[in-house]
Amino acid sequence: MTTRHDTAAPPAKGGAAPGGPPGDAVPDEVARKRARLSRRWQRDMRWSPYAFVAPFFVFFAAFGLFPLIYTGWASLHTVELTAPTDMAWTGLDNYTRIFDDDFFWNAAKNTLTIGIISTVPQLMMAMGLAHILNYKLRGSTFYRVIMLAPYATSIAAAALVFVLLFGRDYGMINWVLDSVGLGKVDWQNDKWASQFAVSSIVIWRWTGYNALIYLAAMQAIPQDLYESAALDGASRWRQFIHVTLPALRPTILFTVVVSTIGASQLFGEPLLFDANKGASGGGQHQFQTLGLYLYEQGWVNQHLGRASAIAWTMFLILIVIGLVNYVISRRLRASS
Repeated sequence: MTTRHDTAAPPAKGGAAPGGPPGDAVPDEVARKRARLSRRWQRDMRWSPYAFVAPFFVFFAAFGLFPLIYTGWASLHTVELTAPTDMAWTGLDNYTRIFDDDFFWNAAKNTLTIGIISTVPQLMMAMGLAHILNYKLRGSTFYRVIMLAPYATSIAAAALVFVLLFGRDYGMINWVLDSVGLGKVDWQNDKWASQFAVSSIVIWRWTGYNALIYLAAMQAIPQDLYESAALDGASRWRQFIHVTLPALRPTILFTVVVSTIGASQLFGEPLLFDANKGASGGGQHQFQTLGLYLYEQGWVNQHLGRASAIAWTMFLILIVIGLVNYVISRRLRASS
């Protein structure tokens, strides 16, 4: 009689013991762990972007939104720098007082004239420099770095150098003028001369910055347009007028708006140019801007309520400038 000796095959690698769950089943603990990791991953993907941008909103709320709201509330009260928590409700009295103040309108006119004197030549020079740098030149990278050097220079250092240049008795500019027989100019006490001197600091500091913006916009213009214009017999000047300038209209509008906003907030240059280092903008307020007038009312005269009203008036002016920019840009897009 034949005896059968059957032997069981060894269990597959990774399989379960006889009588247990199937080999591909996952234990409950592993499944729960995977579920927890999945939920954690979902929460991380959902809330991580908010955590990354939260520091910006915290700093904006602390140093941007809160001062804006507090300034608006303080502008409706009589409050002094020596007692910032003691407020007396006055409504719109601070606004009516500054509009009846001749010094406010003097500062507004000075801000306008200095803005025009500094912005128009600055942007024209920036356009010319960008047009030159747009051609293939040796060491173009070096020239671009030089363009940004004034922008990277401290306002205080630049203003002090210009004060020495525009000195009445020993300034280099007066020395040149006197040597050619034009006579010396009292740059700090004469109204138009002082405004021109302050504007020259702004022009020196921001021309290279705007030139690089124009240069970047010029390099984005398709070369086919210039080639077509050259085939039609257009000179480089006509190419600049009929090809470059129309393509740069949005960029020009952007620089005009940004320069206008910067001119309306001008503070450091006229403050440091004053020989007495005060906020009056000269002995007769001949180059006092709105920024200096705000500083004088708030930190020299210690009238925080009036200074807050001036700040909100400047803020409303900037909103108007932004709306004008929006309307013009829409019309430019529609016409193009």
